[in-house]
Amino acid sequence: MTTLTNETQRERPVTNQRGDAALLPRIALVTPVYNSAKYIEQTIVSVLGQNYPNLDYFIVDGGSTDGTVDIIRKYESQISGWISEPDGGMYDAINKGFARTSGEVLGWISATDQYHVGGLSVVAGVFRDLPQVEWITGRPTEFSEEGMTIKILDIPRWSRRRYLAGANRYIQQESTFWRRSLWDRAGGCVDASRRMSSDMELWVRFFRYAKIYPVDALIGGFRVHRDSLALSNWHEFTQIGDEIIDTEVRGSQNYKMVKFLTLINRTIKRIPKVRVAWQRLVLSNLYKVLYRLPGPDLPPIIEYQSGTGKWGFR
Repeated sequence: MTTLTNETQRERPVTNQRGDAALLPRIALVTPVYNSAKYIEQTIVSVLGQNYPNLDYFIVDGGSTDGTVDIIRKYESQISGWISEPDGGMYDAINKGFARTSGEVLGWISATDQYHVGGLSVVAGVFRDLPQVEWITGRPTEFSEEGMTIKILDIPRWSRRRYLAGANRYIQQESTFWRRSLWDRAGGCVDASRRMSSDMELWVRFFRYAKIYPVDALIGGFRVHRDSLALSNWHEFTQIGDEIIDTEVRGSQNYKMVKFLTLINRTIKRIPKVRVAWQRLVLSNLYKVLYRLPGPDLPPIIEYQSGTGKWGFR
Protein backbone atom coordinates (compact mmCIF):
# COMPACT_ATOMS: atom_id res chain seq x y z
CA MET A 1 0.00 0.00 0.00
CA THR A 2 1.26 3.47 -0.86
CA THR A 3 2.16 5.60 2.09
CA LEU A 4 0.17 8.83 2.30
CA THR A 5 1.79 11.57 4.26
CA ASN A 6 1.68 15.20 5.26
CA GLU A 7 4.49 15.77 7.72
CA THR A 8 4.93 19.52 7.59
CA GLN A 9 6.06 20.51 11.06
CA ARG A 10 4.74 24.00 11.73
CA GLU A 11 6.13 25.79 14.73
CA ARG A 12 3.20 27.26 16.57
CA PRO A 13 3.70 30.46 18.56
CA VAL A 14 4.45 30.11 22.24
CA THR A 15 2.22 32.46 24.16
CA ASN A 16 1.48 33.33 27.75
CA GLN A 17 -1.58 31.90 29.47
CA ARG A 18 -1.40 34.71 31.99
CA GLY A 19 0.03 38.17 31.63
CA ASP A 20 3.37 37.18 33.16
CA ALA A 21 6.52 35.59 31.75
CA ALA A 22 5.42 31.96 32.27
CA LEU A 23 5.47 30.25 28.85
CA LEU A 24 3.21 27.36 28.01
CA PRO A 25 4.96 24.03 27.40
CA ARG A 26 4.79 22.47 23.95
CA ILE A 27 2.47 19.46 24.08
CA ALA A 28 3.15 16.51 21.76
CA LEU A 29 -0.09 14.68 21.10
CA VAL A 30 -0.56 11.57 18.96
CA THR A 31 -3.72 9.89 17.66
CA PRO A 32 -3.36 6.32 16.35
CA VAL A 33 -6.24 5.32 14.08
CA TYR A 34 -7.40 2.51 11.80
CA ASN A 35 -10.81 2.38 10.13
CA SER A 36 -12.50 4.67 12.64
CA ALA A 37 -14.46 7.00 10.36
CA LYS A 38 -17.40 6.80 12.76
CA TYR A 39 -15.52 8.51 15.61
CA ILE A 40 -12.28 10.12 14.39
CA GLU A 41 -13.78 13.49 13.50
CA GLN A 42 -15.14 13.99 17.01
CA THR A 43 -11.71 13.14 18.40
CA ILE A 44 -9.91 15.60 16.12
CA VAL A 45 -12.43 18.35 16.84
CA SER A 46 -12.04 17.76 20.60
CA VAL A 47 -8.29 18.32 20.18
CA LEU A 48 -8.41 21.34 17.87
CA GLY A 49 -11.26 22.85 19.88
CA GLN A 50 -8.86 23.21 22.80
CA ASN A 51 -7.34 26.18 20.95
CA TYR A 52 -4.07 25.36 22.65
CA PRO A 53 -1.43 27.62 21.08
CA ASN A 54 1.63 25.39 21.46
CA LEU A 55 0.40 22.01 20.25
CA ASP A 56 2.33 19.44 18.19
CA TYR A 57 -0.49 17.15 17.02
CA PHE A 58 0.33 14.17 14.78
CA ILE A 59 -2.09 11.54 13.47
CA VAL A 60 -0.89 8.06 12.48
CA ASP A 61 -3.30 6.03 10.34
CA GLY A 62 -2.71 2.33 9.75
CA GLY A 63 -3.92 2.34 6.15
CA SER A 64 -7.67 2.84 6.64
CA THR A 65 -10.09 2.05 3.84
CA ASP A 66 -13.35 3.34 5.35
CA GLY A 67 -13.02 7.08 4.75
CA THR A 68 -10.87 7.87 7.79
CA VAL A 69 -8.11 9.36 5.63
CA ASP A 70 -10.56 11.73 3.92
CA ILE A 71 -11.59 13.04 7.34
CA ILE A 72 -7.96 13.55 8.38
CA ARG A 73 -7.32 15.50 5.17
CA LYS A 74 -10.08 17.95 6.12
CA TYR A 75 -7.99 19.05 9.10
CA GLU A 76 -4.43 18.66 7.79
CA SER A 77 -3.85 22.42 7.68
CA GLN A 78 -4.55 22.61 11.43
CA ILE A 79 -2.28 19.79 12.64
CA SER A 80 1.47 19.21 12.61
CA GLY A 81 1.27 16.27 10.22
CA TRP A 82 -0.10 12.80 9.48
CA ILE A 83 0.80 9.57 7.75
CA SER A 84 -1.21 6.63 6.46
CA GLU A 85 0.57 3.33 6.00
CA PRO A 86 0.36 -0.26 7.29
CA ASP A 87 1.69 -0.62 10.83
CA GLY A 88 2.06 -3.17 13.61
CA GLY A 89 -0.98 -1.99 15.53
CA MET A 90 -1.94 0.88 17.83
CA TYR A 91 1.26 0.93 19.88
CA ASP A 92 3.50 0.84 16.82
CA ALA A 93 1.51 3.81 15.50
CA ILE A 94 1.98 5.69 18.77
CA ASN A 95 5.75 5.17 18.64
CA LYS A 96 5.83 6.45 15.05
CA GLY A 97 3.89 9.51 16.08
CA PHE A 98 6.02 10.47 19.07
CA ALA A 99 9.17 10.02 16.97
CA ARG A 100 7.81 12.78 14.71
CA THR A 101 7.00 15.26 17.47
CA SER A 102 9.05 17.73 19.47
CA GLY A 103 6.85 18.57 22.44
CA GLU A 104 8.21 18.44 25.97
CA VAL A 105 4.92 17.08 27.41
CA LEU A 106 3.50 13.89 25.85
CA GLY A 107 0.17 12.11 25.65
CA TRP A 108 -1.96 10.19 23.18
CA ILE A 109 -5.68 10.15 22.46
CA SER A 110 -7.18 7.17 20.66
CA ALA A 111 -9.41 7.66 17.64
CA THR A 112 -12.62 7.00 19.59
CA ASP A 113 -11.93 9.12 22.67
CA GLN A 114 -12.15 12.83 23.45
CA TYR A 115 -10.86 15.69 25.56
CA HIS A 116 -12.95 17.86 27.82
CA VAL A 117 -13.10 21.59 27.16
CA GLY A 118 -9.90 23.16 28.51
CA GLY A 119 -8.25 19.80 29.16
CA LEU A 120 -4.95 20.69 27.52
CA SER A 121 -4.85 24.00 29.38
CA VAL A 122 -5.07 22.01 32.62
CA VAL A 123 -2.15 19.84 31.50
CA ALA A 124 -0.07 22.85 30.45
CA GLY A 125 -0.76 24.79 33.62
CA VAL A 126 0.20 21.91 35.90
CA PHE A 127 3.50 21.21 34.15
CA ARG A 128 4.29 24.92 33.96
CA ASP A 129 3.59 25.65 37.63
CA LEU A 130 5.01 22.44 39.13
CA PRO A 131 8.38 21.66 37.52
CA GLN A 132 9.01 18.78 39.95
CA VAL A 133 5.99 16.89 38.60
CA GLU A 134 6.72 14.48 35.72
CA TRP A 135 3.53 12.44 35.39
CA ILE A 136 -0.14 13.34 35.94
CA THR A 137 -3.64 12.01 35.46
CA GLY A 138 -7.01 13.75 35.81
CA ARG A 139 -10.37 12.52 37.04
CA PRO A 140 -11.39 9.40 35.10
CA THR A 141 -14.43 10.07 32.94
CA GLU A 142 -16.52 8.23 30.37
CA PHE A 143 -18.35 9.30 27.24
CA SER A 144 -21.35 7.51 25.75
CA GLU A 145 -21.15 6.13 22.23
CA GLU A 146 -22.74 9.38 21.05
CA GLY A 147 -20.09 11.49 22.82
CA MET A 148 -21.96 12.63 25.94
CA THR A 149 -20.16 12.77 29.29
CA ILE A 150 -21.89 10.06 31.32
CA LYS A 151 -19.57 9.37 34.24
CA ILE A 152 -17.06 11.32 36.36
CA LEU A 153 -15.23 9.26 38.96
CA ASP A 154 -13.41 10.13 42.17
CA ILE A 155 -9.89 11.54 42.13
CA PRO A 156 -7.53 8.60 41.62
CA ARG A 157 -4.40 8.03 43.71
CA TRP A 158 -1.61 5.51 43.23
CA SER A 159 1.83 4.51 44.45
CA ARG A 160 4.14 1.97 42.86
CA ARG A 161 3.83 -0.56 45.68
CA ARG A 162 0.02 -0.43 45.72
CA TYR A 163 -0.20 -0.60 41.93
CA LEU A 164 1.97 -3.72 41.80
CA ALA A 165 -0.07 -5.23 44.63
CA GLY A 166 -3.19 -4.90 42.47
CA ALA A 167 -4.84 -1.76 43.84
CA ASN A 168 -6.64 -0.32 40.79
CA ARG A 169 -4.39 -0.99 37.82
CA TYR A 170 -6.48 0.97 35.37
CA ILE A 171 -4.92 4.41 34.98
CA GLN A 172 -7.06 6.22 32.41
CA GLN A 173 -4.70 6.84 29.51
CA GLU A 174 -6.89 9.57 27.98
CA SER A 175 -6.34 11.75 31.08
CA THR A 176 -2.64 10.96 31.50
CA PHE A 177 0.36 13.05 30.41
CA TRP A 178 4.07 13.02 31.19
CA ARG A 179 7.31 14.87 30.47
CA ARG A 180 9.48 13.69 27.61
CA SER A 181 12.37 13.35 30.07
CA LEU A 182 10.43 10.58 31.88
CA TRP A 183 9.53 8.95 28.56
CA ASP A 184 13.21 8.86 27.59
CA ARG A 185 14.36 7.45 30.94
CA ALA A 186 11.74 4.71 30.75
CA GLY A 187 12.87 3.53 27.32
CA GLY A 188 11.32 6.04 24.93
CA CYS A 189 8.66 3.72 23.48
CA VAL A 190 5.47 1.79 24.09
CA ASP A 191 5.84 -1.99 23.81
CA ALA A 192 4.39 -2.75 20.36
CA SER A 193 4.62 -6.54 20.71
CA ARG A 194 1.02 -6.88 21.93
CA ARG A 195 -2.31 -5.53 20.71
CA MET A 196 -3.63 -4.36 24.09
CA SER A 197 -2.55 -3.48 27.66
CA SER A 198 0.81 -2.00 26.65
CA ASP A 199 -0.17 1.29 28.27
CA MET A 200 -0.14 -0.66 31.56
CA GLU A 201 3.36 -1.90 30.77
CA LEU A 202 4.40 1.71 30.14
CA TRP A 203 2.97 2.78 33.51
CA VAL A 204 4.95 0.01 35.20
CA ARG A 205 8.15 1.41 33.69
CA PHE A 206 7.19 4.98 34.61
CA PHE A 207 6.65 3.91 38.23
CA ARG A 208 10.33 2.95 38.43
CA TYR A 209 11.32 6.59 38.04
CA ALA A 210 8.43 8.84 39.05
CA LYS A 211 5.21 9.27 40.98
CA ILE A 212 1.89 9.80 39.24
CA TYR A 213 0.14 12.89 40.58
CA PRO A 214 -3.67 13.05 40.52
CA VAL A 215 -5.18 16.30 39.26
CA ASP A 216 -8.60 17.42 40.48
CA ALA A 217 -9.78 18.43 37.03
CA LEU A 218 -11.28 17.02 33.83
CA ILE A 219 -8.78 16.33 31.07
CA GLY A 220 -9.97 13.49 28.82
CA GLY A 221 -12.36 10.59 28.73
CA PHE A 222 -12.91 7.09 27.38
CA ARG A 223 -15.76 6.44 24.97
CA VAL A 224 -17.76 3.34 25.91
CA HIS A 225 -18.65 1.69 22.60
CA ARG A 226 -19.29 -1.76 21.16
CA ASP A 227 -16.06 -1.80 19.12
CA SER A 228 -13.76 -1.26 22.11
CA LEU A 229 -10.93 -3.79 21.96
CA ALA A 230 -10.47 -3.94 25.73
CA LEU A 231 -14.17 -4.16 26.60
CA SER A 232 -14.87 -6.85 24.01
CA ASN A 233 -11.83 -8.88 25.11
CA TRP A 234 -11.91 -8.19 28.84
CA HIS A 235 -10.60 -11.58 29.97
CA GLU A 236 -7.59 -11.35 27.66
CA PHE A 237 -7.07 -7.71 28.66
CA THR A 238 -6.93 -8.52 32.39
CA GLN A 239 -4.83 -11.64 31.82
CA ILE A 240 -2.17 -9.66 29.95
CA GLY A 241 -2.23 -7.09 32.73
CA ASP A 242 -1.63 -9.78 35.33
CA GLU A 243 1.34 -11.07 33.33
CA ILE A 244 2.85 -7.57 33.05
CA ILE A 245 2.55 -6.97 36.78
CA ASP A 246 3.83 -10.44 37.64
CA THR A 247 6.95 -9.91 35.52
CA GLU A 248 7.65 -6.56 37.18
CA VAL A 249 7.12 -7.92 40.71
CA ARG A 250 9.46 -10.85 40.11
CA GLY A 251 12.19 -8.54 38.90
CA SER A 252 11.83 -6.01 41.75
CA GLN A 253 13.96 -5.96 44.84
CA ASN A 254 12.24 -5.98 48.24
CA TYR A 255 8.44 -5.85 48.01
CA LYS A 256 8.23 -9.18 49.85
CA MET A 257 4.57 -8.80 50.80
CA VAL A 258 3.65 -7.84 47.24
CA LYS A 259 5.48 -10.90 45.92
CA PHE A 260 3.76 -13.11 48.49
CA LEU A 261 0.31 -11.77 47.57
CA THR A 262 1.07 -12.21 43.86
CA LEU A 263 2.19 -15.80 44.42
CA ILE A 264 -0.98 -16.67 46.34
CA ASN A 265 -3.16 -14.96 43.72
CA ARG A 266 -1.41 -16.77 40.86
CA THR A 267 -1.77 -20.13 42.61
CA ILE A 268 -5.45 -19.77 43.50
CA LYS A 269 -6.41 -18.55 40.04
CA ARG A 270 -5.33 -21.95 38.70
CA ILE A 271 -8.09 -23.65 40.73
CA PRO A 272 -11.38 -23.20 38.80
CA LYS A 273 -13.72 -23.90 41.72
CA VAL A 274 -12.00 -21.44 44.02
CA ARG A 275 -10.80 -18.55 41.87
CA VAL A 276 -14.19 -16.85 41.39
CA ALA A 277 -14.89 -16.73 45.13
CA TRP A 278 -11.31 -15.61 45.78
CA GLN A 279 -11.67 -12.77 43.30
CA ARG A 280 -15.04 -11.57 44.57
CA LEU A 281 -14.74 -12.08 48.31
CA VAL A 282 -11.05 -11.56 49.04
CA LEU A 283 -9.19 -9.72 46.31
CA SER A 284 -11.82 -7.13 45.50
CA ASN A 285 -12.09 -6.05 49.16
CA LEU A 286 -8.34 -6.18 49.73
CA TYR A 287 -7.71 -4.00 46.68
CA LYS A 288 -10.25 -1.46 47.89
CA VAL A 289 -8.42 -1.19 51.20
CA LEU A 290 -5.02 -0.93 49.51
CA TYR A 291 -6.29 1.74 47.14
CA ARG A 292 -7.98 3.95 49.73
CA LEU A 293 -5.76 3.49 52.79
CA PRO A 294 -3.96 6.75 53.63
CA GLY A 295 -0.19 6.63 53.67
CA PRO A 296 2.99 8.63 53.04
CA ASP A 297 3.57 6.79 49.74
CA LEU A 298 0.64 8.56 48.09
CA PRO A 299 1.55 11.79 46.27
CA PRO A 300 -0.54 14.88 47.06
CA ILE A 301 -3.49 15.88 44.90
CA ILE A 302 -2.94 18.77 42.49
CA GLU A 303 -5.66 21.42 42.33
CA TYR A 304 -6.19 24.87 40.87
CA GLN A 305 -5.66 27.54 43.50
CA SER A 306 -7.87 30.47 42.59
CA GLY A 307 -6.14 32.79 45.03
CA THR A 308 -2.86 32.60 43.14
CA GLY A 309 -4.12 31.62 39.69
CA LYS A 310 -1.70 28.69 39.68
CA TRP A 311 -1.78 24.94 40.18
CA GLY A 312 -0.52 23.65 43.51
CA PHE A 313 -0.77 20.80 46.02
CA ARG A 314 -3.79 20.29 48.24
